[in-house]
Order: sequence, then C-alpha cells, then structure tokens
Amino acid sequence: MMNKNISRRLFSLALPLLTLQPAHAAIGPLAAAITDTRRSPGNVARDRYRHPLQMLAFFGLRRTQTVLEIEPGGGYWTEILAPYLKPHGSYIAALPAAGGREQAGRAKFLAKLQNDPARFGQVRLAVFDDKVKLAPDHSVDLILSFRNLHDWMADGTAAQSLAVIYAALKPGGVFGIEDHRGIPTQPQDPLAKSGYVREDYAISLISQAGFKLAGVSQIGDNPRDTKNYPKGVWTLPPVLALGDVDRAKYLAIGESDRWTLKFVKV
Repeated sequence: MMNKNISRRLFSLALPLLTLQPAHAAIGPLAAAITDTRRSPGNVARDRYRHPLQMLAFFGLRRTQTVLEIEPGGGYWTEILAPYLKPHGSYIAALPAAGGREQAGRAKFLAKLQNDPARFGQVRLAVFDDKVKLAPDHSVDLILSFRNLHDWMADGTAAQSLAVIYAALKPGGVFGIEDHRGIPTQPQDPLAKSGYVREDYAISLISQAGFKLAGVSQIGDNPRDTKNYPKGVWTLPPVLALGDVDRAKYLAIGESDRWTLKFVKV
C-alpha cells in the first residue's frame, strides 16, 4: 500500500498539471500562429525581444474578439493576429491617413496584405487619425499599440489619440500598450525626442483619458539598455541609425527596454 505522505505529494504535484491543461489548450492556436513557417524571417528573428505569446496572453487575447492594432508598421503582429483571429474573430489594422508621413510604410503594408489573400484576405482596414473616429463607438474588444505613444507626444496629439481609442473600445475592453521605457529619475521630455517615455508618465497620461490601469508586465524589460545614445532609441536595433558605427555594441544591447501596460475602459 502506498505511503500516505508519498500519495499526498504525488497528488499535490498533479494539481498544477490539471490546472494548466485548460490554459494550454486555449493558447494552442496562438502558439501555432506564432510558429507558422510562413512568417517572415525578419519578424521571427525579433521574437526574442517581442515575446509574442507572453505579450498577447498578458493582454487577454481570445479568438472570438474584435482586435484593432494601431499603425501595424511592417506587419509583425499582423502575421500572428490575422490568421489567429480569422476563424472566429476579427482583426482590424488602423493605418495612418493617406498623405501622411508614413506613406511608404502604408503602401508596403497594403502590398503585404494583397500578396497573401489566404492569410490576410479578411483583414479589415481603418484610419488612425486623432480627428476622426477610429471605429464605431463601443465596438472593439482589444486595441493594441506598440511603440506609438512617443510619436503621438512628438506630434502633440497624445490626448486626442487616446480619446479616439477610448471611444472605440467596448466598456470593459482592453487597451494594451508598449513603448520604450524612459529613465524614471530624469524629467520627461513632453515631445519624447529620444523615443523614450517614462512609465509613470505614460500611466498618468493614459489614466487621464479615462482608462484604468489593470496590469503591468516586465515582458519587455532589457536592463542592458542605458538609454543615452547619439540617435536616441533608434541607435539600437532594429533601426541601427548609426549604421556600422559601434554596430556590434548596439547589437549586443539588443532592442530597447520597454514597459508593457494593460488598461481597461471603465
């Protein structure tokens, strides 16, 4: 007969496995989207810095949601989110308005969608402009913004941009945002010319728009980032603004130190 102490230990070890099974099943399709061999090699190489599985799980992504991404750039997250949401949810890419400063990137992104209708044919498009509605009021479950806040600060449109995001979210909807973490002991440049934004400053700014902070994650932490570079955060990869100057040094640092925040619409 099994010793009672051993029996109790085996039971206690089994509990975490039993508890984890539903969560593992829930994220299976997301892991499949991340490991899809059709993703571009350049984007896959950035997974070590962007931690897509942990990031999207932190924001509470579910397959049935309507998810809107602000200014998706080269489509790093599009390659994951569009196929993942296609069967049961909806992915919306909010692009900069036509005629703006990001026209080359906008055209490249649209070409990406058009060249792969099997994966991206159901992507919905919206315009991100602080002067117009992002989506119908209270219609989006999850809005994602990756490294955009510093641009809004530079343009003087942060408050207006946050307002249109707030309006588009459903009550209880989630706003997930990431940006380059500024040094907390230094004054925040309101224009964020270096690309860095203090985490406490961001929390205050976003809270003023009506959002409630619901979570803070260290997913994007990089303690090697000293945040004092000739070309600001763009000195680091993936931009490497200095070209070959000290290239090995900046590659060794890696991508920037980033805060990751989860807010809800109340």
